[in-house]
Amino acid sequence: MKPLPNFNFSKDENGAVIAVKGKLDAKGASRLMKAVTPKIFCNSPNLVLDLENVSYLDTAGASFICHLERFCMSRGVKNISIVNIKHEYSNLVNLVRDIREKDFSDQIPLKLSFVETKGKRFSDALYETKEFISYTGEITWALIQSFLHPKKIRWTDTFLVAERAGVDALPIVALISFIVGLVMAFQAAIPMKMFGAELYVADLIGIAMVRELGPLMTAIVLAGRSSSAFAAEIGTMRINEEIDALTVMGLDPVKFLIVPRIIASTVITPLLTIFANLMGMLGGAIVITSMGYPIISYYNEIVSFVAWNDFAGGLIKCFVFGILIAATGCIRGYQTNSGPSAVGESTTRAVVTAIILIALFDGIFSIIYYCLGI
Repeated sequence: MKPLPNFNFSKDENGAVIAVKGKLDAKGASRLMKAVTPKIFCNSPNLVLDLENVSYLDTAGASFICHLERFCMSRGVKNISIVNIKHEYSNLVNLVRDIREKDFSDQIPLKLSFVETKGKRFSDALYETKEFISYTGEITWALIQSFLHPKKIRWTDTFLVAERAGVDALPIVALISFIVGLVMAFQAAIPMKMFGAELYVADLIGIAMVRELGPLMTAIVLAGRSSSAFAAEIGTMRINEEIDALTVMGLDPVKFLIVPRIIASTVITPLLTIFANLMGMLGGAIVITSMGYPIISYYNEIVSFVAWNDFAGGLIKCFVFGILIAATGCIRGYQTNSGPSAVGESTTRAVVTAIILIALFDGIFSIIYYCLGI
């Protein structure tokens, strides 16, 4: 433990003398303030603060000295003298005194009106959109160059990211898909049972999981799990200036960090979707078998109703969703600003942006498939 400072208080006909000894840091200054304050009620016109035996003084100690001066003046002490202070300590005290005497009222931001606030937010949104599009173009060009020169891709990191984003995500994807298939089967079985057509629940589960729910649920899970992780990783590197260090060393941060993540996410998302489709159908199978139908009837119904173009249409979505998930997380991480909450904000923005883009592109695919008759 650091030794706490102490002081000696004496009084003569010329005034009071406070001699401080030890280290004046934050803890020591707080202790001295509590101990010295009662001594100021001596009604002495003069006060001498002797700092000859002070072995350490930082900004907290300098603030204590300035605060003590003001406190003494408020108690009627006319003359306050600081003696035997070291030169470096004197400069620090003068610096703190100058800062405390400055008027910072002109630095308070002006309160904007309603129109100005909305205009500023709209301007910030336009700038952010422009920056997002710029990063998208840069990533697209880096991907094209990487595919033209595949040996330059960091395959070791790509496989590592694929393992963390894919293999480690299997349990949560399996659980959510299984529950979705189970709930859908139960809900669909209620009206189907009125017509004695419970077996046709298999058609609903098969087509819904393969075309829509399998890709969509997998993408949303990866948006919350992988996109946020990418944003946090790259955002932390941005704050620690590791990305600037890569640039100084002549390495392209986009090719070094973002391309492996996009490739891994693009490959792993369709594989997870296939697994999610199977788990969703398994959840529906449990409901159908509980109603007395054999599992082979459920299987034959799905095989006869779900076509290969339905399966291919869902997988095409997955490739696009994988690109969106990884690119959004990396871009939001790349846009991280300085500050204690910057990484958290980038992570939140990455998840929100990824989910919005997934929903938007899912709607676009639905329109395209409808127009093509798929």
